[in-house]
Amino acid sequence: MSASSLKTLRDAIKRRSFDGAYFIWGEDDYQKDDAVRQLVDAALDPGARDFNLDTRRSAELDPEGLGVLLSTPPMMAEKRVIVLRDVGALKKDARKVLDEYLKRPAPDLMLLMTAPAGSKADATLSALSTSLQFDLLTGDRIPRWITHRAGEIGVKISEPAIELLQAAVGSDLHQLSGELDKLASYIEGNSEEIGEDAVAAVVGVRRGETQADLLDAVAERNAPLALGLISHVLTQPKTTGVSIVMALSTQMLAISWGRARLDEGLSRARLAQEYFDLLKQTGAFTGRPWGSATAVWVRAAERWTRESLDRALDSLLEADVALKESRVSSEEQLLATVVLSLCAVDEQSAAA
Repeated sequence: MSASSLKTLRDAIKRRSFDGAYFIWGEDDYQKDDAVRQLVDAALDPGARDFNLDTRRSAELDPEGLGVLLSTPPMMAEKRVIVLRDVGALKKDARKVLDEYLKRPAPDLMLLMTAPAGSKADATLSALSTSLQFDLLTGDRIPRWITHRAGEIGVKISEPAIELLQAAVGSDLHQLSGELDKLASYIEGNSEEIGEDAVAAVVGVRRGETQADLLDAVAERNAPLALGLISHVLTQPKTTGVSIVMALSTQMLAISWGRARLDEGLSRARLAQEYFDLLKQTGAFTGRPWGSATAVWVRAAERWTRESLDRALDSLLEADVALKESRVSSEEQLLATVVLSLCAVDEQSAAA
């Protein structure tokens, strides 16, 4: 979410002063749903919602039905709220009705129009309403979001617990929120703060057994450690052979980029900041706090040669194709082969 959108949302809720229509779009569905929830909660008392809150799928609305919906006044309340899901799915005639309404919105109605991830920006809706854009959070913002979400449900969480939770779950806010709810229940009555032990018990991932640890082992060319982690990592939520290969590819590309910058004469001390700038520009998914990732990449960039990195990326591409074409019977076996190939590549280069 852009800083301006966040400020617009917070100011509206704080002042209880709302614009007539909001166009809520972007790639992060969790944040969009949360914005809708916050606006509805702020605009309507719970007792008034049965008669004054309508949520509709846009594809199911015809022009007449939409017109009636938009012209119905509130009942025993100051305001009505209408949520139009997937507003881009409105049929042509119904969209004309919406566009005409937005030119003269009713003062006693708040219209929330949402668009699913992957939708293109709608210039007309953005111009005729207040646009709230929610993009995926970058790796450096996830720890702050975890802290904020924990505070919303009345608990604190330690920095080591945040790092372990992010390493185990990644950037999926729906899943992170669900795990935080479980963690809050787990420590209830025993502690006011979620610690690393609680994350290990509830999420089922211990420090040293995460995907980030597997990536570190490969970057350090520690084949025995990496091989021992594969089975642990594959059992973690939403983790597959393809996702691990993608994470390895991102890391090797980052190390390759760093190796090139060092070859150009950039100092190691400056490389860490260059990595942060690169992540801000690209939004690349690191699966953990940016500081942890960049520290590993800086060390690895000095150890790997350009030739070994090129060969490593070729191996990862072949593995990705094999996994997606279902030409392997065991993801664990293929990943073990890839890990041995990556680690051996650098050992051969070092010996040369």
